[in-house]
Amino acid sequence: MRFSTRVLVGSFFPFAVLLAVSFWVVKNVAVDVVRSGLRTTVRDHQAALARVRLRNQQRERRILQGVAENPALKAGLELLSTESGLREQARDTVRDQLSELCDALQFDFMMVSSSQGKPLTAVIRSATGFAPFDLAQHRPSKSGLFSTGGQVYEIYSVPIYEGPAEMATLSVGELFDLTRLGMPAVLLHDRAVALAYQTDASPAEIADALAGCLSRAECQARIGKHQFVSFLLPLNNAGDGYEVRSLQNVDEASAGVQALLRNVFLIAGLSVLAAALGISLLASRSIARPLALMAARLRVASATGDLPQFPESGGGVREISDLALGFSQAAQAVREGKERLTRAYIEFVGSLAQALDARDSYTAGHSRRVSEYATAIGNAMGLPREEIETIRIGGLLHDVGKIGISDLILQKPGRLTPDELKIIQQHPAIGRHILEKVQGMEPYLPIVELHHENWDGSGYPHGLRGGETPLIARIVRVADAYDAMTSDRPYRRGMAHADAMAILWKGAGAETDPAVTAAFAQAMLERHPQADLTPSESLGRLARAIQAENAGSRVAPEEVAAEDRL
Repeated sequence: MRFSTRVLVGSFFPFAVLLAVSFWVVKNVAVDVVRSGLRTTVRDHQAALARVRLRNQQRERRILQGVAENPALKAGLELLSTESGLREQARDTVRDQLSELCDALQFDFMMVSSSQGKPLTAVIRSATGFAPFDLAQHRPSKSGLFSTGGQVYEIYSVPIYEGPAEMATLSVGELFDLTRLGMPAVLLHDRAVALAYQTDASPAEIADALAGCLSRAECQARIGKHQFVSFLLPLNNAGDGYEVRSLQNVDEASAGVQALLRNVFLIAGLSVLAAALGISLLASRSIARPLALMAARLRVASATGDLPQFPESGGGVREISDLALGFSQAAQAVREGKERLTRAYIEFVGSLAQALDARDSYTAGHSRRVSEYATAIGNAMGLPREEIETIRIGGLLHDVGKIGISDLILQKPGRLTPDELKIIQQHPAIGRHILEKVQGMEPYLPIVELHHENWDGSGYPHGLRGGETPLIARIVRVADAYDAMTSDRPYRRGMAHADAMAILWKGAGAETDPAVTAAFAQAMLERHPQADLTPSESLGRLARAIQAENAGSRVAPEEVAAEDRL
């Protein structure tokens, strides 16, 4: 994804998220306000309902107390309790009286119990009038709710006195009607829905939704697709296992407010999003474009290694202009530091080479000449500029390990002993050990360590064969051998160019890389044009040089190659 696109998304997306979160928060606040209003309404309605129910109960109790003083009812109860032979006839008489009282007072159930609380007889309203109630299968409580035949009844009781003593209890009941609550509600009995009012859901759905609300004063439940808030409605003498709960549809109650909020947020949101989009586009143009250009230049710089110079911008964001200026100043400082470091590095390399050459006046300039010969070979082979520079510096450093070799061995005028040869052959490893601890010397380690490896694997220190030795080390190998043969030493005089070239041609394919030897011969034509010899001519010159060997002043070329100490 382009940087400008990321800036656009990064600027626009937070506005959209903020707007969505704001709408969600305001919506929840509105729903909470609606829920609080519903709670207040339910409480007010509940308080009013409680007052009405209290008045009704007081009125009904006065009526019942009047009924309890009915002489005929008392006579029937007395007969029912004393005349054992006429018990059934007395029970029928009492039932008839109860039926007449229920019909007159508009009750749906009436029952009389002994003073000990044992139910004696009862009647219940049916489709054809009043019928005896089977007390053997059902034992209604004297107060509260009880259900039978799919109906729920609310029971009230008053004592019946004969003088100062309580002779029986009169219980009356009427169908429990949720419509009197004036709000959607359900009656639960033992976690099941016994009655429901103004609810579209099935009893099973309501029971499952309210399973976690039992005995809680307030709870929330989702029934179907809607969110409900349920309040426990206390009833006097409701009875064990019964609960009356209101069901207020919060979604329906807050639908109007939510619709208004949606409209308001739709208009405001579109306006804000349009403004955010404009701001984001402006930000992506004024911020992302300059930063993208800077990032592109830095990527190029990371690939090339050259820090870019950022042009000064007269417009745009001031902080970005300051950033570009800071990058430019930092790049300039790094370039200047790199130049100073390079100069110091070159001086250091030159000092090392001079320190090595200063140990012996006969070898003065050897490292410099090897560097020049090796650079000429690299140019003749068409190597890249960076690789040629590595060869140049490596040529200056190739014999740095001889710092650790005794002068008695390096400047010995005669032939070296086998033990002395082993010691002098340690200088490549010593040189690598010295330079590998210096940061930035890694490119030159192959030259320092491997410039005495031979093409046929007879060299040292590792006996590498052919292409196993890096090309830059094979190039310095040829340049080092040539300068060693053509320079005067305490133990011999230097060879002529033609003789040295003849030895190199003879060793090509054994001691040296043939391709490197050919490139060196091509490079040396500019310095010694008269020495343009073919390999066969060079070998002839070599044979004549051997035949004309002067033991006092010259040594055989093979001995030079075997005993070379540089």
